[in-house]
Amino acid sequence: MSLRRFLGRNSCGYAVLACAALIACLLFAPPVALAKSKGDLLVRLRTIGFMPDSGGGTDQLGGDADVGNALVPELDFTYFFTDNIAAELILATTQHSVNLRNSTSGDLSLGRVQLLPPHLNLQYHFFPKKKFSPYLGAGIGYVFFLNEKDGSSISSIDYENSVSWSLQAGLDYQLNDRWSLNFDVKKAFVDTKLHINGGGVTAGDVDLDPWVIGFGVGYRF
Repeated sequence: MSLRRFLGRNSCGYAVLACAALIACLLFAPPVALAKSKGDLLVRLRTIGFMPDSGGGTDQLGGDADVGNALVPELDFTYFFTDNIAAELILATTQHSVNLRNSTSGDLSLGRVQLLPPHLNLQYHFFPKKKFSPYLGAGIGYVFFLNEKDGSSISSIDYENSVSWSLQAGLDYQLNDRWSLNFDVKKAFVDTKLHINGGGVTAGDVDLDPWVIGFGVGYRF
């Protein structure tokens, strides 16, 4: 079958060619001097979109929890134990509006809350000496809920801090031996318990489970 007929008959034909071209670029791109080596510290500054995939509701009023998105700066530090294996510490804070939709009392504003979710991920970098250097990671963190502000529908609210874990995929593009660009996607799994109006209303299992998508620059020390 000719290439033209393959592309014409298969809707995924162009995607297959694009993937093949990307793999070829990764495999055959020339190595970059001193890129990603054992003992390196890579510091990145990214802008991240923090987009909760929230779920769960209150035990007494039912409804669905709705947590707003956030766009914030993020700082991370990546240390390379070997050329391929690294650990990344992620630091950022986000602020979100919280609502309860479709409860027995209608839609309720639960106010705003700030999240401090430091995470430590273990990563594997597939092509550390190439210009295009993808990686995968997984890790664990702890989410602090800070500066709770009551909404118009309640008199008080309290969030329980919680352990979380995450999966990660990213790509570094080396500009020179020190500077790089970075694109990164994480899926975090976070839940909390809410105590509203002094415990008169509770939500025993509210899932945040955010997607975290970031783009930024890195500098290798």
